[in-house]
Amino acid sequence: MSAAKNINITLKIWRQKNSKAKGNLETYKLNDVSTASSFLEMLDQLNEQLINDNIEPIAFDHDCREGICGMCSLYINGRAHGPDTGITTCQLHMRMFKDGDTIYVEPWRSRAFPVIKDLVVDRSAFDRIQQAGGFVSVNTSGNTIDANSIPVPKDDADKAFMAAACIGCGACVATCKNGSAMLFVGAKVSQYALLPQGKVEATNRVLNMVRQMDEEGFGNCTNTGACEVECPKGISLENIARMNREFLKASVK
Repeated sequence: MSAAKNINITLKIWRQKNSKAKGNLETYKLNDVSTASSFLEMLDQLNEQLINDNIEPIAFDHDCREGICGMCSLYINGRAHGPDTGITTCQLHMRMFKDGDTIYVEPWRSRAFPVIKDLVVDRSAFDRIQQAGGFVSVNTSGNTIDANSIPVPKDDADKAFMAAACIGCGACVATCKNGSAMLFVGAKVSQYALLPQGKVEATNRVLNMVRQMDEEGFGNCTNTGACEVECPKGISLENIARMNREFLKASVK
């Protein structure tokens, strides 16, 4: 890895006062940005500059800054999470950019993810989808069977674990030309459908989650595969196929 250096960049950042206001791209110059810093650290540096200039800082989501929470959802130079693969925005580093670059930063674009302010969008639609069916019923009275005592084929366990790696960042929706949430919902259905603990509610779960997804206003899947490419956790399209099979079985029942 090359040694860190400082670069000067131009930022075109989406500013929007609230969900009802009309937004626009504002231009900011930022100098002496270390290529060792993360993208969010660069935004921190910009906000310090804006505060010193008596300009309202830019609102953006962040929490763990370790690629786990999925909060740091930004559209950077036309790509969800920026010009790298298999990472979240907080894992993107400024060494991916060159001195003099112009960087465009926008919020997720989806009818189901309305802008709250600047780069922050409301992703509570994902919460409502999970609440519609993302649970298992467990008898906690009497002779409860320990989950670890239930044999699960390793292949199923591995696939369930991979599906559960979805952090709900919404990159799949943002990068899909239809604004579809099928990869997210497919992952959440799969992580339960593959395990014996998830069989009891399997029928109601997939029907309820798909219905809630439609009610939230997400688009339909046309299998272009862009969601899988931009997913920071590499969630496979296989989960969409599994969800479709689960939905078909549930509809027949």
